[in-house]
Amino acid sequence: MILGLIFAIIGGSLVSLQNIFNSKVNEQVGSWTTTTLVLGMGFLASLIMGLIFEGKQLFILQNMEPWYWISGLIGVGVVTCIVQGTRLLGPTYAISIIMASQLGFALLFDSLGWLGLDKVPFTFNQLIGVLVIIGGIVVFKLGGRSESKVVTKTVLRHQTNQTFD
Repeated sequence: MILGLIFAIIGGSLVSLQNIFNSKVNEQVGSWTTTTLVLGMGFLASLIMGLIFEGKQLFILQNMEPWYWISGLIGVGVVTCIVQGTRLLGPTYAISIIMASQLGFALLFDSLGWLGLDKVPFTFNQLIGVLVIIGGIVVFKLGGRSESKVVTKTVLRHQTNQTFD
């Protein structure tokens, strides 16, 4: 379990870091080029690492459901949406919403047993947990908005020597 927690923490930090990098790349070259670079470089890195660690076993793809093959196509949507969300909302707010969305949909998929998952009973505690996270995001965003207005008014007051209500 400890190893799983460590991997999850590292994974979360890498997703956040990648989103910031992707957002900066997107500012320079656009969304589709960013997606192509991210997924293309990911493919090459995965292929090389797979060959190093698994060798020929990398290409044995028996007993796979046919619909599993669309995962890479889903990746195009993931990268594109996250890059645009980060560009429009900023990294912290976008990642917060992404995490809440991931948790909510994971709960839905688990509870309904979709996509070949074992059905996990839905509990009131799970619902409360998701709602608390969503509430935290709302408080985070609303709190930042008020502070932003205060800073903007202060800057304007100093620049124009005027008073605002």
